[in-house]
Amino acid sequence: MAVRSVISTLNHDGTEVMGPGILMYHYPNNDIVNGSLLTVESNHFCVLKSRGAVLNVYETGQYPVETPQRALLGNFQQAFYGGQSPWQYEALFVSRAKSVAKAKGVALSRELAELVYDVDYYVHIDTPQDAVKLVTHMPYSGHVLTTEALNNYVGPVIEQAVNQLVQITPLEQVNEKIHEITELVRGHVQDFLSVYGIMLNDVKVLMRPRDERMRELISLRAFGLSELDAVRYYVALKMAEHGLLTAPNMAVGEPFNVGITAATLTAAAAPAGPGSLPGMPSADGGIAGVPGGHGHPPAASP
Repeated sequence: MAVRSVISTLNHDGTEVMGPGILMYHYPNNDIVNGSLLTVESNHFCVLKSRGAVLNVYETGQYPVETPQRALLGNFQQAFYGGQSPWQYEALFVSRAKSVAKAKGVALSRELAELVYDVDYYVHIDTPQDAVKLVTHMPYSGHVLTTEALNNYVGPVIEQAVNQLVQITPLEQVNEKIHEITELVRGHVQDFLSVYGIMLNDVKVLMRPRDERMRELISLRAFGLSELDAVRYYVALKMAEHGLLTAPNMAVGEPFNVGITAATLTAAAAPAGPGSLPGMPSADGGIAGVPGGHGHPPAASP
């Protein structure tokens, strides 16, 4: 008695082929014949095809391949393939587990400022009928369909949905409308994926200015600062990062005078002695023009 081949998503070492990010797996070998056993895991569907036509969809369990033989090749088939032509049957395993796909891109605000968006969307295939839709309508390369390949189709849909609202929104108000943007993306993506039998579970959208300086300025504006104060504090922070002593003056908008103190300002207002400049050290170490200083001229005798 011939040993029937077992068709599953397990490798020879028992590891699972359909890991994270794999939506569909096309069994790569041509050893599926009548009597082969299809093993379907609890989180998979299996679509069986014969010469391009869908024969059946299987849920969890093990099933023998039993279909009527078509005498298309007659004696030629008997002689060369022992009664069974290779690639007569194809098994496509479709994941029922929830998968996450990621899209990113650039949108423009009303002021034509560049915004970077990151979108995470979670999908799964819910029913056997949806599995047939995926196998029928979604093209794939090689023997797997990945979430990355799916995103090649969904990415432009997300880009259009994001720009539809962002382009009419001022830059500072974009995050205030993140819920509206998320719902708009959800609607566009769900309508698109339903054609392929893919159910959209959730969508998460994150947006931020592409220019790091613009992001920091908007963060300062969030504290209630005016545009001018936000720029001044931003410059002060950058100066402080470089260890410049003038950073506090920039923050409060005051000038910075090098080497001038309150005492020297008082001395500058007093009359200077002969041969000395006001507020400058004298030859004997005092301050010229400062009463009581060594550089002050002595009082005249009566």
